[in-house]
Amino acid sequence: MTPRPVLNRSLLALAGLVLLGGGLLILFAGLDIYRRHGVVPPVGWPLTTPDDVLVGSADRARWSSQGWWWWPAVIAALVLVALLALWWLLAQLRQRRPGALPVGGTPPQDGVELRDRVLGDAIAAEAGALPGIEDAAVRITGRPAHPLTRVRVVLSPQTEPDAALDALREGPLRTAGRSTGSGPIPTEVRLEVARHKPHRAE
Repeated sequence: MTPRPVLNRSLLALAGLVLLGGGLLILFAGLDIYRRHGVVPPVGWPLTTPDDVLVGSADRARWSSQGWWWWPAVIAALVLVALLALWWLLAQLRQRRPGALPVGGTPPQDGVELRDRVLGDAIAAEAGALPGIEDAAVRITGRPAHPLTRVRVVLSPQTEPDAALDALREGPLRTAGRSTGSGPIPTEVRLEVARHKPHRAE
């Protein structure tokens, strides 16, 4: 797993935990869970009864007395956070593709480049022709200097996964590495088994 997905999933998990914790606090207070079940929350615990509010009157008065700039500053900060969250979300939805891979390493030899779709189609065609593989799909992501090949392979029910992986590594993937001249390309392989209809005994 690359560092970017690890960071993204960590941020998503952290944001999810914060939202979950805040939602549970509001839910417990609104339904008066603590009083109904005789649970004593810790001292200073926020939102323990239905009458509690997020910002009390004293806090509102204290912050309102800071001057006219306080509320515009709060609104600007919230807008900035919302824009950053939207930018991050759009960055996750955008597919990162290398576009063109340099042939002969980096920098490319004599300006020759190979389109990532062309290389992916070639790997898929060669993989689909291997024994025991019924179908193959390839998508190349990442940057031109650090591409990542994602391969989805559909095996026939009788095919051994180890044998299929060895054939894939020694065949199409090695050919792709030789084609670009950059050596073995990091690859993620997803194996699936084709469904077959049950045989009817006559």
